[in-house]
Amino acid sequence: MLGRYFGRAGAGAAEDPAPEPFSFPEPLPTWPQGGGFARGRIRVAGGELELAAATAFDRICTLSPSARLQRCNGATFYRPVGVPEGFTLLGHYCQPNSRKLHGHLIVARAADPPRSAEPPLRAPRDYELVWAFHATAGAAGASAGAGSCVGYGRSDAYFWLPVPPEGYRALGILVTTEPGKPPLDAVGCVRADLTDECEPHGSLLHLQLTRPTSASPGKAFAVRGVRPLKRGMREKGIGAGTFWCAAADGCSSPAPGEQGLACLKNVDLDLSAMPTLEQVHAVIQHYGPTLYFHPKEVYLPSSVAWYFKNGAKIFKKGGGAVGEEIDAEGSNLPGGGWNDGEYWMDIPGGKRRQAVIRGDIESAELYAHVKPAMGGACTDVAMWVFCPFNGPARLKLGPINLPLGTTGQHVGDWEHFTLRVSNFTGELMAVYYSQHSGGRWVDAAKLEYAAGNRPAVYSSRNGHASYPRAGVYLQGSAALGVGILNEAARSKLSVDSSVKYRVVAAEYLGEGVVAEPQWLQFMREWGPTVIYRSRTGTERMVKSMPQRLSCPAENMLNKMPNELSKEEGPTGPKEKNMWEGDERW
Repeated sequence: MLGRYFGRAGAGAAEDPAPEPFSFPEPLPTWPQGGGFARGRIRVAGGELELAAATAFDRICTLSPSARLQRCNGATFYRPVGVPEGFTLLGHYCQPNSRKLHGHLIVARAADPPRSAEPPLRAPRDYELVWAFHATAGAAGASAGAGSCVGYGRSDAYFWLPVPPEGYRALGILVTTEPGKPPLDAVGCVRADLTDECEPHGSLLHLQLTRPTSASPGKAFAVRGVRPLKRGMREKGIGAGTFWCAAADGCSSPAPGEQGLACLKNVDLDLSAMPTLEQVHAVIQHYGPTLYFHPKEVYLPSSVAWYFKNGAKIFKKGGGAVGEEIDAEGSNLPGGGWNDGEYWMDIPGGKRRQAVIRGDIESAELYAHVKPAMGGACTDVAMWVFCPFNGPARLKLGPINLPLGTTGQHVGDWEHFTLRVSNFTGELMAVYYSQHSGGRWVDAAKLEYAAGNRPAVYSSRNGHASYPRAGVYLQGSAALGVGILNEAARSKLSVDSSVKYRVVAAEYLGEGVVAEPQWLQFMREWGPTVIYRSRTGTERMVKSMPQRLSCPAENMLNKMPNELSKEEGPTGPKEKNMWEGDERW
């Protein structure tokens, strides 16, 4: 179980609103044996470093922008407990109080015997105080010469940046409730050639320290996560689960790299901790989400084979109006290359077209691409769903929902969501929900579970974007209630991806282990490009509205992605940049 919590932090801390620990709805299975997956340890850096994941924690302190320490908008800082003997801490852990405790902090130890004259880990030579918070005004003098303020917590909090020896880099921040520096052996610094560049991501805590004015945004203290700057299935950076913090005026906070912080690096990209094919199937069967479609959804999914069998054809530029039929596996589709406009797919017209665009949910299956993430410390299972047709968009203007004619519709629609699984433990860490041109990760502790440990994924009506919960989502201004409408709701129209799936790619397993279908190599568009004029009518309608609604609606229309301005089929999964790269977020 990730995120176990032990103990309490000092006097007064018993009243602090620390998050409860998260546990999965059901116990995890015993994974099939073989390889290094879910064995608890991973060797990287040519075998010089052995890594483990700490998942049990002792609270250090809680900070909040509210004097009453409201649980919804604060954050809690933790130190790991139960660290395996001989392993060194790389930094402390922080998470918002808005979710249950679910931590994953990497600790490390040098390989035995040593592989190099310079050890991979060394203690820092000193600490630098980043900022201090004092519970009462009387303690404020304890950090003279460093930035500090009073309030925000029931105990003092001191944030320390390790100062590494020459040729080494720090990976995280330490937090104490006493003004003295932490012991030098409390944390390890990693040899520079075993580290990778990092960047901040996500907001864990934001405290406005001074009041903003018209001349200045004021000083703020920000705490953010740290992730590798370069991410993808061929990249080597490993996030350690630590955090970065700084206090600065406005947006002038130094980046983690400017403070000297780094991520770990799997130098040789050793993927021995990745799951075997048998383990991949076990992971999908245990965590595979249930994909729910809106009860009024007309444009349902189908299998690719069904789409081909029911009339989809391949067309060639200059080849005339009669296309070539496609067999069930797409073996006659041109493979490789890029989206050069030379080929595209289309479906028949008339009544047959109406039958195809409605899909066939009984045949639908998820197409799984399994790949390394975070330098091989995690496995991403990207699950792609195909719908023969993407329905037209609808515009929300306050209480009014307006159809936009043909705007947004196109033949062929590929959408996906991604499971991220720890290769240390085999536990689900988060799910990525793809939403049009972006998306977001949702931690396992904040997921809705459809059954057992299988999360729910809600597909929006007509557009098929993925969401973690039922509801109404807007692409536009939520404050004004103006934007493109995305409705998601549970219904009997669903696909259980733990059963109805097919692994179509897992490059790390080696050539031939997973037979990739020929249609996956088709890099062109799965539908034709058609320019239409429905947007002109929409713009006229918007201009006739009251100014309070017309201005934001017009701004929203100007920001519409291309697919909402013309009918254009999407490219297949393998042509997307997230096929090899990280998700867009």
